Amino acid sequence: MRLDRLITLFAAQSRSQAKEVLKAGRVSINGAVQRSGDARVQAGDLIALDGQPLDARCIRHVMLNKPAGVLTAARDRRQQTVLDLLPPAYAACGCMPVGRLDKDTEGLLLMTTDGELAHHLLSPKRHVWKCYLATVDGPLTALDAQAFEQGLELSDFTALPARMEICSSGPSCAVARVWVREGKFHQIKRMFAARGRTVTALKRLSFGPLALDETLSPGSFRELSGAEVNLLIRAAAGETEP
Repeated sequence: MRLDRLITLFAAQSRSQAKEVLKAGRVSINGAVQRSGDARVQAGDLIALDGQPLDARCIRHVMLNKPAGVLTAARDRRQQTVLDLLPPAYAACGCMPVGRLDKDTEGLLLMTTDGELAHHLLSPKRHVWKCYLATVDGPLTALDAQAFEQGLELSDFTALPARMEICSSGPSCAVARVWVREGKFHQIKRMFAARGRTVTALKRLSFGPLALDETLSPGSFRELSGAEVNLLIRAAAGETEP
């Protein structure tokens, strides 16, 4: 990668600002001052701005609290995407969503540069459970929970047995936690629809062993710790229970 490009991405500088800091001799590669943006940066090089190392890691694992109204996509010409919520450096490293949340669904979205890990976490054979909080437009009963546990027949497939725990239920509204281990298009909405209910709000609370960090406001993110990444790797290797 060109040095000026790296500074733009990882130091949150504009192109003109990157040229200025280079011209001023404020950037170094492995201790040697560099004034040309044409210089090539190799893997393992230590880049510093004003003597402070830049975090130019190309391996990233992120937890995002996705807000409603944002697309789970890399880019879109007309609508905001989850990549727009992260600094440009993440997209430059190839950080991508692990699966997707519907536009109107909020909550925990994992993003990573590790495509193999993402693939394993999403594979139905790995049985990585995801937990959601769903609000529906009518009452729920023990019969609904039993139907989820047995596996619901939908128009084009049979949903795997899931778990549904009713948090509250009234004549016009109910709230439930739902655990699923697959991620078909609109799956939870369709499962409730099969029981005569419409989902009015949906939030993902957990993905495998990781729960949404409640300190993250909608639209905010943080990088996963090494321990959290290891938990995901273990979850991707085999079945975990909800």
